[in-house]
Amino acid sequence: MSQTKDFDYTSLPRKQALVLLCSILVVALCGIVYELIIGTVSSYLLGNSVYQFSLTIGFFMFAMGIGSYVSRFIGGNLIQAFVYIELILALVGGLCSISLFMLFPTAPWFYTVGMFAFISTIGFLVGLEIPILTRVLSQRSTTRESLADVLSLDYLGALIGSVAFPILLLPSLGLITASFAIGLINAMVALFSVLWLRDHFDAPNRILAYVVATIVGLVALTLLAGKITAFAQDHLYFDRVVWRKQSAYQSLVVTNTWNNGDVRLFIDGHLQFAEMDEYRYHEALVHPVLSWGKPPEKVLILGGGDGLAVREVLKYPSVTRIDLVDLDPEMTKLGTEFAPITRLNGNSLASPKVHIHNMDAFVYVKDSTEVYDRIIIDFPDPHNEALAKLYSVEFYAMVAAIMTDDASLVSQSSSPFFATHSYWTVAKTLEEMFPEIVSYQTPIPSFGIWGFHLASKGEGNSMRPFPQGLRSMSSDSFAAAQVFSSDLMPRKPVPVNSIFDPKIYHLYAQDLRGM
Repeated sequence: MSQTKDFDYTSLPRKQALVLLCSILVVALCGIVYELIIGTVSSYLLGNSVYQFSLTIGFFMFAMGIGSYVSRFIGGNLIQAFVYIELILALVGGLCSISLFMLFPTAPWFYTVGMFAFISTIGFLVGLEIPILTRVLSQRSTTRESLADVLSLDYLGALIGSVAFPILLLPSLGLITASFAIGLINAMVALFSVLWLRDHFDAPNRILAYVVATIVGLVALTLLAGKITAFAQDHLYFDRVVWRKQSAYQSLVVTNTWNNGDVRLFIDGHLQFAEMDEYRYHEALVHPVLSWGKPPEKVLILGGGDGLAVREVLKYPSVTRIDLVDLDPEMTKLGTEFAPITRLNGNSLASPKVHIHNMDAFVYVKDSTEVYDRIIIDFPDPHNEALAKLYSVEFYAMVAAIMTDDASLVSQSSSPFFATHSYWTVAKTLEEMFPEIVSYQTPIPSFGIWGFHLASKGEGNSMRPFPQGLRSMSSDSFAAAQVFSSDLMPRKPVPVNSIFDPKIYHLYAQDLRGM
């Protein structure tokens, strides 16, 4: 294939060269942020963050390689070609997040095609830019110097982008607004290039018009991002979204169904509870463990920032202290201040018995000086490696260390129907640390059959009567909940889950795929 001869940039002024060098840093920053946005959206919607980020990074780098190879066939006015690439990247990257959210309710394969299309296109465009700018800069200095300058700024930009995304962009802007804003930054790079290097363009006024039109469009999208996000979430959740918050850790959404006022909480797109049947879950989670053995006094709740488990614990007059550990302060703020949630939890988090700790449960348990006679573990399902450690034998060993000699714990353990092998892996792992294990399950209409495991450091505990006024849990229903039909039993031996060999989240993914 013939190649067009490059323009002569040997006399490029130093100030113009500095503009191009700064562009390299910004291009790298934007590229890594697009990569993180796509990986985060896919993790939110599909789960299994290691899998999603591995695919995103791998295919993004592969597409960059293709773009770098294709750049050899681009000649002529390289600076002008760079500006056109920036404009295309601004539009594609800016629209990637909202497009993926809108694709998700369609067929799964359609979302997957769209995801790989965005990854490949953005990676390809980023891969084109760096070699083009390197060729321009190498004409006014040695290849050694230009490569050193370009690569050092490329890596620095990637560092800034990877740090800024979780600390600044995601919590302050959210995924959709961040995508528009980063697209706007790409367009601003194009604008500065046109203004500072105007004499290197064939038709600078026409190109400037393209740049301005792109900037105006992205500014409008950024200003309307709140309404666009609301539209996307309404499209995603179908029910009326009444509250939303992108925290530093997760996306929190509260919906209210149109027909019966059923309040629902979603975290990262996954249903956490529905008002119509949350009592079935929380009564099953709390009352067996609090009624097993002697009356409870000091209770630790790991997770459960909505305050619904605390509501049930407060039905025991013997309880003197409740420590609630939830990583996300926005979650406990929701459970403390948002009226539809405080109505459900009975304003339980305002009780003087409750002490809220917004920190990692793993760190809290490791460093705690308190000792508890009841521990309630209410974590999300182990759908990624970060959550898998909270279902590990090492974590249970640390939990056992802060329990009294006759203490008990309960762990929500996902569905023994939909996640059979990961459910029984929790039991197998608990058996490594505790002499007495009780497995049980209960039907919850919003989720299906849901499972729990109760474990005790002592043996021979007896069940005291449950509190009066419970809506679903009773001595008879708890006895029946311990009977599992054959289709709720694992089809193969299950392993012990360890931090060093986190099998549970692989089993969880396989269970959900029906393998």
